[in-house]
Amino acid sequence: MSDLPSTYREVRLAARPNGLPAPEHFTIAEVPLPGPVAGQVLVRNRYFRVTASLRMMISQGAEKVQGVPFPALQVGDTLAGEAIGEIVCAPTGSALRVGDMVSHFLGWREYALVDETACTRLEPTLPEPVAHLGRGETAYAALTRGVSIIPGDTVFISAGGSAIGSMAGQIARLLGAGYVIGSAVSPGQGERLVRELGYDAAVIRDAEEPLEEQLAKAAPDGIDVFQDNVGGDQLRAAVAAARERARFVLTGALSGQLSPHGTGRTAPVELDSFQILTKRITMRGYSADDDPDAHAEWIQRFGDWLRSGDIVFPHVRIRGIDQAPDALMQVIKGRHLGTVVVEL
Repeated sequence: MSDLPSTYREVRLAARPNGLPAPEHFTIAEVPLPGPVAGQVLVRNRYFRVTASLRMMISQGAEKVQGVPFPALQVGDTLAGEAIGEIVCAPTGSALRVGDMVSHFLGWREYALVDETACTRLEPTLPEPVAHLGRGETAYAALTRGVSIIPGDTVFISAGGSAIGSMAGQIARLLGAGYVIGSAVSPGQGERLVRELGYDAAVIRDAEEPLEEQLAKAAPDGIDVFQDNVGGDQLRAAVAAARERARFVLTGALSGQLSPHGTGRTAPVELDSFQILTKRITMRGYSADDDPDAHAEWIQRFGDWLRSGDIVFPHVRIRGIDQAPDALMQVIKGRHLGTVVVEL
């Protein structure tokens, strides 16, 4: 470890926010660089993903919530999230070697001491390591396991510019969808969904024209599949636009996570259950963790699609750990298209 620095930086929770987080809720600490012991490796992080779901981990009362797959963080804790890094030190006899690129869940720090069993060695299936931080696996599993797309289906993707949504629209098309609609945070983002990601149409959140009316114009014959990352008004509009026997798969609740009020762990919405009944809509909450077999299948198909040019990986790289808290604010405000990563 003689060539390594004696200290590194990490982002810690300075205070739990009431409402949306702000820069003052975080601090960047400089700490001594540890050495690995048996069963651990030292990883130099190269990228980590920034997601809105972090709000659930840092909010007041997070530790009381059951069923959320994120650890609650206390004041003083280092933030966490998926990261890609290079092993710089490994104990003798380790299955991992110095120079291996791995993924793990101790992001938000320049170096991470990680249990070997918590690291996944990256195979050269994808053209570049950062692509492993995309959320396409969630979209792919939802659209192949959570629901099934029938060729020619009209598909609506809420938060079409998000990390999941920016992949879901492309995946839906590759799986046979005939017409794909995405929701966007602004007209400019809506134009990018169509121009860069192959969406056929976009509806705009918080526009003067109600969302239900926009969706009715975009899909006058209704929608067959709804992949929902938002909930709230967008879920209600999808129910109104649904054809008979439409299939809904719910993978996120950004309407609650990004609400300026509350804790970000609830996303209440009023739905017309009569329409759900008479249209025979099926609605399923879904996590890619439900089908772990989808991972290898997705990585193989994603790599093939990237190399053939059939799919793109929209992402934004923000340089430096000192910019990480602001990157989270930008994600919450929807300022970027696709996955947001901090590059170290």
